[in-house]
Amino acid sequence: MSISDLPPPLKRFGQNFLIDPNIVRKIVALAELEPNSHVLEIGPGRGILTEALSQAAGHVTAVELDPRLHAYLQTRQAELPNVELVCADALAYPVEQLPMGTVVVANLPYYISTPLLFHLLDQRGRFPKMVLMLQAEVADRLVAQPGGSDYGVLSVMTQYAADVTKAFRVSSQCFRPRPEVASAVVLLRAKVQTGLSQQEEEAFCTLVKGAFAHRRKTIVNSLRDEGYDQPPIAGALAQLGLLPAARAETISLEGFLRLSRLIGKGRKGI
Repeated sequence: MSISDLPPPLKRFGQNFLIDPNIVRKIVALAELEPNSHVLEIGPGRGILTEALSQAAGHVTAVELDPRLHAYLQTRQAELPNVELVCADALAYPVEQLPMGTVVVANLPYYISTPLLFHLLDQRGRFPKMVLMLQAEVADRLVAQPGGSDYGVLSVMTQYAADVTKAFRVSSQCFRPRPEVASAVVLLRAKVQTGLSQQEEEAFCTLVKGAFAHRRKTIVNSLRDEGYDQPPIAGALAQLGLLPAARAETISLEGFLRLSRLIGKGRKGI
């Protein structure tokens, strides 16, 4: 089949197809797959990574939103005997039905990468390892440390749920069509034990989002605007040795965890 016979990329799905076999090899190597591994691939596209995953793992579940690409991959099913092709929205796909220990390998559509990432992290007990291709800017935010402009809700919540490593950058020349943004591959190893109950985790998440909701304001004022009482926040900051003028982007993950434990829910009417 010639290139002209392949389904063309659709801009509304943010499709940029990986074409570089060297990058494919690096992704598969990073995933450290074994013959009995079960892999979830999101966005298989034209199947260049799918083919390599099928050769390295025991079973691959490949979830593709675009029915044209799903139909094309079905024509290659004989080459991919251990690949289950699913035509579905990855955000709606019941990932909780996948086997425990499933490895996620995905070239995430950049326009929905953040909600997809949180969706996967919600099931981190099922997915011990994720190898994700992301917009380089998003990858920078995942690994960002306190004090920089990249550090925010995505940094804190991802690092709370997983150990994150930015593995390598990927040139735009490795895709067709070439994306207008740089790309990077990250490795996430899930933290099964985080020290918080489900209720405490929900309060922690709400606190972090509230702290960064108004980035130009101090954390006390930002949380006040999000419905928190000021005295418990100020008191907790003092116990942590932080000034009332502290901003969210200066507080570490451990600082947010300690702050959350000190103030509990701490919101008016709760």
